[in-house]
Amino acid sequence: MLVPLIIVFVVTAAIVSLIFWIIDKKKIANGTSKVKLAEQEAKRIEDEARKQANETLKLAEAEKKEKVILAKEEIQKERAEVDKEIKERRAEVQKQERRILQKEETLDRKIENLEKKEVQLAEKAKSLEAEQEELNHFKEKQIAELEKIAGMSKEDAKNHLLNTLQETLAHESAVMIKEYESKTKDEAQKKAKEIITYAVQKCAADHTSETTVSVVPLPSDDMKGRIIGREGRNIKMLETLTGIDLIIDDTPEAVILSGFDPIRREVARIALENLVTDGRIHPARIEEMVEKAKEELESIIKEEGESASLETGVIGLHPDVIKLIGKLKYRTSYGQNVLNHSIEVSQLAGIMAEELGFDSKLAKRAGLLHDIGKAIDHEMEGTHVQIGVDILKKYKENSLVINAVEAHHGDVEPQTMEAVLVQAADAISASRPGARRETLEAYIKRLEKLEEIADSFDGVEKSFAIQAGREVRIIVKPENISDDQMVVMARDVAKRIEDEMNYPGQIKVNVVRETRAIEYAK
Repeated sequence: MLVPLIIVFVVTAAIVSLIFWIIDKKKIANGTSKVKLAEQEAKRIEDEARKQANETLKLAEAEKKEKVILAKEEIQKERAEVDKEIKERRAEVQKQERRILQKEETLDRKIENLEKKEVQLAEKAKSLEAEQEELNHFKEKQIAELEKIAGMSKEDAKNHLLNTLQETLAHESAVMIKEYESKTKDEAQKKAKEIITYAVQKCAADHTSETTVSVVPLPSDDMKGRIIGREGRNIKMLETLTGIDLIIDDTPEAVILSGFDPIRREVARIALENLVTDGRIHPARIEEMVEKAKEELESIIKEEGESASLETGVIGLHPDVIKLIGKLKYRTSYGQNVLNHSIEVSQLAGIMAEELGFDSKLAKRAGLLHDIGKAIDHEMEGTHVQIGVDILKKYKENSLVINAVEAHHGDVEPQTMEAVLVQAADAISASRPGARRETLEAYIKRLEKLEEIADSFDGVEKSFAIQAGREVRIIVKPENISDDQMVVMARDVAKRIEDEMNYPGQIKVNVVRETRAIEYAK
């Protein structure tokens, strides 16, 4: 069984091999025929390519010859143009050469003339030098004769003349200063007194000095115990909420509120008065009344600001600025109420501006706002002037008003006459009798500074600050200071005081020179 299968397999393999051999033979025959056809086709294509290349070469040669001819023609044309341009340039160059030759001839003639003039000038210079030597010799001879006649040398005469001129100038300057000051004072004081008196009279108002305490009246002394409360809880609650000390002592039917913050003190006063009126005093009611007092005070501050605006005629202020103005009611400066002071400055500045023909509205506005920084200077760093300027810039106030506010203490130069009037009004309001309180220490320092400035000048024997520092009397040595020099010294001392000191009003400088002749009858 196995042998027939092997035979069948071998026969089958042989048949398959024969079939593949026959197929390969056919493929080889077909490939050979295709190669021959491809060779024939390649030869045909090569012949055609050679034919086309010959034709293209002929065309290229013809085109090349044509381009060469055109290029030669173009070159001839360009050469003709270049030749023409060269001829034109040569003609222009020849023309320029002729001009240069003419100029050279002209310059040669001028040089010859200058040389002649130089010779003439040299001769004149020699003549002038000879004359100058002769004049110097004559001058020296004259000076020698003058020195012989006068009995002093040239330097001595010069020093004598300078000393005489110096004395004359000192005398004349002192006389001119006296005349000028006398005339100016007569005219300026008269006009200034009229304007200031008129302004002060129109601005007269009642002023009260705020202190650090407020007094709340009670219906009876029994109310004190209720305010204190059980174990002091009521008074502790009130002091904690307001930040103000309550002083309950033997003062009959009164409680004293003490604190440096006037707004907190006012809140405590309003709350305590409401509690006393209501009669119900306990921690919860105290807290409620304090909140109501704060709201009431906000309303009062707003009303005070609006009232000040209406009283001075200053309109168009930002609501926040009006509130800050109202806060000034609870701010004092040296015992003077700042809101009243601001209103007074506004009115004084406005009246003086009207009298002098300036912008009274601008002066009033700047006067009312000049101390606006004092409303919050305890809350912010910086001077009240700088704080006020920052506030007004924040609310886009008029630049002229801002300058007046910044200049009212001399921090910057005033740009308008209205700013100068605000300075004057501020000084008038602050320096009037009773407006402010001055500490004893500051008062003594001011007097000492006055005497120190006066004693620093040469020729001063003794100085005295009198009339509460409004006058400094200077005794000079008569042998060192003349009458004319007294006038100059008084002016110099006044200028030093203005530059180095801050003071309200004005200070009189009184220079005294006394010569005594003493003789005894024996």
